Amino acid sequence: MGSRWDALIVDALDPERLGRWWAEVLDQRVESVSAREVVVGDGHPRLIFLRHPDAKHAKNRLHLDLRPDDLDAEIERLVNMGARHVDVGQPEDAPWFVLADPEGNEFCILRTPG
Repeated sequence: MGSRWDALIVDALDPERLGRWWAEVLDQRVESVSAREVVVGDGHPRLIFLRHPDAKHAKNRLHLDLRPDDLDAEIERLVNMGARHVDVGQPEDAPWFVLADPEGNEFCILRTPG
């Protein structure tokens, strides 16, 4: 017997704001909202944003990789939504770009292989 991936949990100062932000980024629906958590997704795995009183202080130990159809347009869209470019020591010629969501959680935008 094995395990199935059910959800990725993200601590957040404002789970509703961050959950709705990620729902828009990933074109997913907000499944549920409560004072303590926001669940994003259509089935499994889901993203669950839990209220946590502390701001993020260090580099993520886990992050999402996104592979858009149009890299430049997607980076522009995400930055316009509140993401920001982040330097985590990636090489200049890296095939990915590192961004951070509105609460500072890093994620990568990958170039489409070609």
